[in-house]
Amino acid sequence: MRVALRPSTLSVGRSRRISPLLLLVVSLGAVVVTGLFASPPKEKPDKQERRRQKAIQKEMESPYKKWLQEEVPYVITPEERGAFKKLSTDEEREQFIEQFWERRNPNPGSPENEFKEEYYRRIAYANEHYASGIPGWKSDRGRIYIMYGPADEIESHPSGGTYMRPPEEGGGETSTYPFETWRYRYIDGIGTNVILEFVDPTMTGEYHMTMDPGEKDALLHVPNAGLTQLESMGMASKRDRFSRSDGMTTGRSLGGEPESMNEFTRLDLYAKIFKAPSVKFNDLKAVVTARLSAQLLPFDVRTDFLRVTEETILTPVTVQVANRDLEFQNKGGVMHAVLDIFGQFSSLSGRIVNTFEDSVVLDVPENEFQRYVDRRSVYQ
Repeated sequence: MRVALRPSTLSVGRSRRISPLLLLVVSLGAVVVTGLFASPPKEKPDKQERRRQKAIQKEMESPYKKWLQEEVPYVITPEERGAFKKLSTDEEREQFIEQFWERRNPNPGSPENEFKEEYYRRIAYANEHYASGIPGWKSDRGRIYIMYGPADEIESHPSGGTYMRPPEEGGGETSTYPFETWRYRYIDGIGTNVILEFVDPTMTGEYHMTMDPGEKDALLHVPNAGLTQLESMGMASKRDRFSRSDGMTTGRSLGGEPESMNEFTRLDLYAKIFKAPSVKFNDLKAVVTARLSAQLLPFDVRTDFLRVTEETILTPVTVQVANRDLEFQNKGGVMHAVLDIFGQFSSLSGRIVNTFEDSVVLDVPENEFQRYVDRRSVYQ
């Protein structure tokens, strides 16, 4: 269970703002109270733990292994992947998968999940259009399509052929392998005018994404053929293409190198484009968030366990706060403060099973405030 306490922003003298947070994890038969920056001690896995891991791995062979490795490998975050692998029962895995899609639902709580429906539609489209000896979803074009949808513009050269290089590639005429250039006007987390190039140098229909615009040049290794403009004028040598420090094989740019051709820009794009998109709906992101940052409001907490049935335990949680740590405002002779409380109950797998919110209002006559401020308030 996670509990967050937040006093309202009221003032006495000068205003200040407090955003306290308590992270409380409650499991059957045990209670662990974790500070914001505390990390649990690491234990070496013993034989029993290794046997448990092997049993979990066997359970995940199918269909959960297929879900993890073939259905959502491009959109699941590393944190989610790690959490999923720690689950020990099929019930927990089913609940995790349900919450995985719910976290990405544009309309949380709605029975229809447009994100999920579109995602599986993209997989089907990729398998139909980008397969070439391997399933379409495994290809680079399929992966980009699944992650970001159809490009805003596609320049396709399915047979290669004669190609007039743009100035940034050195100009001049050459012949190319089949290739495609995809342009996205905007990709969240990456930027605007994102241009990706896919090349099929083996002529088998298996395009791969490339960082080197010169890779599509079919005459690259043919002496004195497919020269750039400067090379044809004797102002540069074709051999220079193979001694570039950035690993590209294009000729010298005409009029200076644009930012899009910069070595570090291209490396940054390549790293970001294959990274799983972040979860957009931050209110649901807490399912897989292990650390939170906030100022800590001093308080005490107590938990009790009362067995109700063989499989059910009632766990009262009591929170105590010093009144002097709250913020009071004088309203017509009455000192007024509000404490907002938010809590989450989660399973051992991290799935949120319930949440609660409450606001505690404290009103104290002004003439009794000095005595009251030295006391404590209790919430259960």
